[in-house]
Amino acid sequence: MDGGFVPVAAAEARIGPNAITQLVAVLDRVEGRALRDQVMGAAGVAVPDPSLGMIPEAEAAAVHLALRMAVPERAEGLLRLAGLATGSYILKHRIPKAAQWVIRVLPAPMGARVLAAAIAQHSWTFAGSGAFRITGWHPLTFEVAGNPLVAGLRSDHPLCHWHAAVFERLFARLVWKGCVVREVACIAAGDPVCRFEVVPRP
Repeated sequence: MDGGFVPVAAAEARIGPNAITQLVAVLDRVEGRALRDQVMGAAGVAVPDPSLGMIPEAEAAAVHLALRMAVPERAEGLLRLAGLATGSYILKHRIPKAAQWVIRVLPAPMGARVLAAAIAQHSWTFAGSGAFRITGWHPLTFEVAGNPLVAGLRSDHPLCHWHAAVFERLFARLVWKGCVVREVACIAAGDPVCRFEVVPRP
């Protein structure tokens, strides 16, 4: 998958339910049911049943936007918590324990390549109709073109806190303990793509 965009047909515009369900869990735990109901009501979206599989990406985008509108001063932190929770869910339910062990015992640069390739292979679950690619290794860099969760938004800074936190939890648990993922470009800030850098810490 290295170097090539992985597009998803617009007609298939769906995304994994964790984009909503993990945010709902964070709202219930951190803010309370009242804000959760306010956000979901404003978005006009019901909490999805994860057992039913992928959901329309427009629903996830509507929920994230409703959160930004409801609590603009806290939305970024809440979306980050939801992204970290999504990463934890993936580690618990989606990446086999044997595969996690292999990634951990590999030298970090090689483990990072294996994990990045797996992320690229399953990018449709978090990029929806957007297109994901790996664009660099020093530092490890990802791009999402047409990120549906921030499409149409305008900001003076990057907004993809959920995506950055998902990547950070995976790499921090499997490759570089304590690493951070920074969004260095975002379509909401006028950039052509959303770009993420994985930065290891000593």
